[in-house]
Order: sequence, then C-alpha cells, then structure tokens
Amino acid sequence: MVVIRLQRRGTKKTPHHRIVVTDQRRAQGGRVLETLGYYNPAGKTAAFSLDESRLVHWVSSGAQVSDAVTHLVKRFKKISLASAKA
Repeated sequence: MVVIRLQRRGTKKTPHHRIVVTDQRRAQGGRVLETLGYYNPAGKTAAFSLDESRLVHWVSSGAQVSDAVTHLVKRFKKISLASAKA
C-alpha cells in the first residue's frame, strides 16, 4: 500500500521532516517514490511547504495519508483531503 507520511531528517534535537510518498513496508528513512514537501518545526514560526497538486494526485490514486500529515495539512493549508478522495 502506498502511504504519504513524514520522513525524519536532521540531527539529534534539531529535527526537520520531509513529506514523502512511499510504500508502507519501507523503513522510515528508506527509498521514496516522491517528495511532496517539508516541515521544519524549529524556530519561532514553523516552516511548511507542500505541493498540493501532487498531494491531490496521490490521494486520488489511492494513497493513504498518515495522521501526522493530515494534521499538518489542516493546520497550514486549510484544504480538505476528503474532497480529493472522491
């Protein structure tokens, strides 16, 4: 099954994350199909970037979105992933 999830990057105590499309059976740092964006929680304001058109493409193709990515999309982009599934 294809999933959209966070991939942890960075060093100890200074993490940042990539939003990636990968196979569910792959390791957290394993090979990815596509990188959709990033999330950096460090600093006063969190940095968030996402290619929304590719996210909608993958969701409409049947990819499952993790709870963490769903929360970030609702928080920063204010778009509904339910409409992409239809």
